[in-house]
Formats: sequence, C-alpha cells, structure tokens
Amino acid sequence: MIYYVLVSLFAPLFGAIFAGIFSGYKKNTLIGVVCSFLIIISMISSFILLEIVLNEGDLTVFLNDFMSAGYLNVNFSLSIDPLSTIMMVTVGIVASVVHIYSIGYMDRDEKFNKFFSFLGLFVFSMLILVMSDNFVGLFIGWEGVGLCSWLLIGFWYDKSNFSWCANEAFIMNRIADLGLLMGIFLIYSYTGSLNFDEVFLKIPNLPTYVVMWMGVFLFIGAMGKSAQFPLHTWLADAMAGPTPVSALIHAATMVTAGVYLVVRANEIFSAAIYVSEFIVILGAFVAIFAASMALVCDDLKKIIAYSTLSQLGYMFVAAGLGVYHIAIFHLVTHAFFKSLLFLCAGNIMHAMNDELDIKKMGGLYKFMKPTAILMVLASLALVGFYPFSGFFSKDKILESAFASGDYFIWVVLLIGALMTAFYSFRIIMLVFFGKSKFNHHPHEAKSFMLIALIPLAFLAVFAGFSEGKFNDFILKILPKFDKHVSHSTEIWLIILTLFCISLSTLFAIFAYKFNIFKQNLELNFIYRILKHEYFIPKFYKEFLAKSYVCVSEICASLDRVVIDKSVDLIANVLLYLGKKTDKMQSENLSFMLLLMIVGFIVILTFAFIFWRIRWI
Repeated sequence: MIYYVLVSLFAPLFGAIFAGIFSGYKKNTLIGVVCSFLIIISMISSFILLEIVLNEGDLTVFLNDFMSAGYLNVNFSLSIDPLSTIMMVTVGIVASVVHIYSIGYMDRDEKFNKFFSFLGLFVFSMLILVMSDNFVGLFIGWEGVGLCSWLLIGFWYDKSNFSWCANEAFIMNRIADLGLLMGIFLIYSYTGSLNFDEVFLKIPNLPTYVVMWMGVFLFIGAMGKSAQFPLHTWLADAMAGPTPVSALIHAATMVTAGVYLVVRANEIFSAAIYVSEFIVILGAFVAIFAASMALVCDDLKKIIAYSTLSQLGYMFVAAGLGVYHIAIFHLVTHAFFKSLLFLCAGNIMHAMNDELDIKKMGGLYKFMKPTAILMVLASLALVGFYPFSGFFSKDKILESAFASGDYFIWVVLLIGALMTAFYSFRIIMLVFFGKSKFNHHPHEAKSFMLIALIPLAFLAVFAGFSEGKFNDFILKILPKFDKHVSHSTEIWLIILTLFCISLSTLFAIFAYKFNIFKQNLELNFIYRILKHEYFIPKFYKEFLAKSYVCVSEICASLDRVVIDKSVDLIANVLLYLGKKTDKMQSENLSFMLLLMIVGFIVILTFAFIFWRIRWI
C-alpha cells in the first residue's frame, strides 16, 4: 500500500529530476514522453489509493521525522483520506493530459526539456500540498507551487514584459503567504501542534476570538493563492506563460489551493462564523466582478482567466456557506472543463500564429472543427447546461445559497451565471463563426494533441453524474449541510436558472451573428471601466507601486546620508586618532615611560572610582 503512496508522490519528482538533468541539452521528445509516462503512473497510483480509501478507510503514512525543536515535533507524514485522494486524482488527470499535450505544443521550443522539468516539479509540490497531514507540509507544498508558478509564468522571460508578470504573481502570493504563516504560528501557539487532527480536536476549546484570527490569517493566504480581490490582478497577467501552464496551474490546481485550504481547515472556519460570512460575501462579489470584466475583454486567454476567477468565487461561496463537499465538487468539475478550454485556446493560438485578440479571428470552425466542438462542450459545461458537469456543481451552489436564506447572494450568483453564458458564447461566435479577419491558412493541432483532450471532454460532459457517489465518499470526513429546500422549490430553481442562462446564450449568439453592437459602444463609460479592469491595475501602479518606489528612494537617501555617513565618520575619526597616536612610537624611552605612568595612573583612578561605587 505504501508503494502506491510513494509512486503517486515521487514519480513526478523523478520526472522533474530526469528532465532537469538534460535541461541544458538539445530538445529531445523522449524526455517529454518519459515525464508524461511518470505522471500517468502517478495518476494510476492515485486512483488505486482512491479505491483503497473507499473500501478500507483513511490512511496515515509516516515516512520520517521532519523537525524537532523544543516542544515542536513535525513528522514527514501523509494523510490519504477522501479529500486528499480526490485532489490527487484531479491533479493527476489534468497533469497527465497537459504533459501529453505539451509534447506537441512545446515541440519547437528550445527549452523543451526544462519545461517538463518545471512541470514535474510543480505536480510534486501540489501533491505535497494536498497529501500532507500537517500545516508545515502544506506550507512547503504551498511555497513550492508558488515557486514553480513563477518559473513557468516567466518561462519565456526573454519576451517583453513576461518576467514582470512572473514577478507580479510571485510578489502578490508572497504578501498573502505571510498571512498563512501568521495563521500557522497562531495555531501552534494555542494548540501546541501543527498536525491537522490534533489541531482540529482542540479548536472547540479555544476562545472565539482566537479561532476567528486563525481563520482570518489562513484566509488571507487563500486569497492570494486563489487570486481573490484585491489580490487578483496577477492571475490575468499570468497568462503570459505557455498555455499548458495556464491549463494546469491557473485553472485546475494551484489557484484552487485556497479553496482546498478552507475545506481542509473547515473546523476552524465553521467556528469562525464572521470569517465564513465574509468569505461568502467576497466570493459572490468576485464571481460577478470577474465575470463583468470578461464581458468586454478581447484577449482569449485573459477571458478564460477571468472566468476562472469568477468560478473560484462560486467555490468560496460554497465553502463560506458550509457546503464544503459542493465546493470541492465544483473544484473538480471546473478543473476538467476549464483546463479543456485553456488547451483549446492553445490550439487556436498556434493556428493564429500566437494571436490572442478574438476580434482578429472569426471563421475558424471550417479550419478547426475538432477544437471548435471540444471548446463548445467545455463552454456548455462552464455555463451550466444539463447534462454537463458544471450544471450539477454550480446549480448546487445556487441552491445552497437559496436554502441558507441568502437571497441576495443567490441573485448575485445568478447574475454571474448570466454573464458567464454571455462571454462564453461571445468567444465561440467571434472565434469560430462570422467573417474571417486573417489572411493566412490556419491549421488544426496535431492528432495526438486532440486525442489527449478527449478524457477532459468526456469528464466535462459526464462527471456530474457521479455527484451522488462523490458526496457519499467525501462526506465521510466533511460536515453535512443541514439546510435544504423542498423538491418542488429545487425544480423551480433549476428551471429558472436554465431559462436565464439559455436566454443569455441565445442573446450572445444573436448579438454576434448579426453584429448588433456598434463600434461607438467602446466609448461608453461603463464599457471603458470594464475594459480597464475597473482601473485597479492602474491604481496599483500609480499609487501603490509608485508610493513604494518613493518610500524606497527616501530610505535609500537616508541610508546614504545617515548610515553611510555615520560609518564614514567613525572610520575617519579612528583614522585620525590612529595618525595622532602613531606619534607615540617615537623611540624616545623617557617619553614612552611617561606615557606608561600616565596610563597606569588613569587605570588606578578608574579602578578606585568603580570600587567606591560598588560599596555605596
């Protein structure tokens, strides 16, 4: 049994090391094949562990002592339970598809070998994050995925502004990670442990305000990793990285780590009621905030990134309401259809010679029918049409909000669903249909790349039907949600939601088929606000970044004027005294004896003074 645990965890690391050894050598397709094979082996082991947990129950695998300092003892041990195995399988499926797809996508890149090394290291870090049974292991994996994200976003660092995008993501995540670290310190100071089970057993006995601050600090960490407002701007800029990176990191794995943290620490957040209420409000705001920016964005990958941000808002609403199993279910279904959307976007980019402006596309359906079909399937799942997977998970979040009596939150989420339907089919219409706005002959992706996407398409369509078994499995360790609506109310809510998203979808198709939006719409005040992302990036640049630069310049001036000058003054004084005392070495015996007597008298005087002070 431990064999499967070790293979699942360390196979990606071996792939990263193997590819890393040859990172400085000429591109070799075999390296991509070997790394993909190891990821698939890891995925299969995760499935086997899922079956073992399903039949035999949870496992805790002790590997070694990790650190021991004073009363702090942390083990390198892994928790194999329903939550961790579901995350492992999800990461494994998406990572396997992304690795195979990347063999074709990165085929002409000189840094092919290095890319697979970074990908494998990321998967290993993500598995450490979700498999650890303590906060230290989680934090190590947390920082590992942040490092790999920085490496992969800035993979093409020699291109204009790409390294800046990587640094932005890294810095914003480090700011939020300080909150997570503070939360971990607070947890240890009040519980004396960092093991999940030991910590959560002690939570009911702690003061309410302490648990609240634990929740606050942990959620700050989750906000950064999951790009929640106001730490959201890095996610859209992270699209500078290769498209497979966006599919793996910024759709299915790393950005959902914040949701995983909230669900894993559900005992803390359940007790921190006000923090959970804030999570609901923030999640609902982000759901509609990000969707509104996607309505007018013309960058293909950024639209999908805003969509990811919006769906993360839905997940946090579910987690804040206490419907933790639905939050994870939406995380899983979203991983499948969103990674499929990103990889289809990669096909389009290659066909359009890396062009991302959807207004410069059109008519690609006749050139890329398989990609178009796959992207339509993913979009239908994202919007939430029956019987696609997104319907089962997103509809349950709306139902939970309604059942909780948070009718305003329900309305906001419904509006977010309307926006999702509109921008999803805005992409479809502008990219695949209408008049072509290019002069070259686009080409479809390689056959094996398209075949690799079929598992994601299958899961995007049919994964929702596993909801019952999924809930039975994960509710073994997560609290049940005890608020429900009547069956008739549930049916009416479903009908209303499907009716609204159908109208929004049909309106998008009609609007872009007959081009009803005029050019002067771009001059509209609201349009300009949305187009400029509510001017938040500009505010960060003009106010925060420039203020920080100004403070840094002031500190640099103080360093030069005060600190450097003080050090120089001390050095000059010592140099001056050295030159003066150098004259003592005059080789005049009488003068040197006089100095010795004077020194002896001074020492005796000081000794006498201190002796008197001692006896007073």
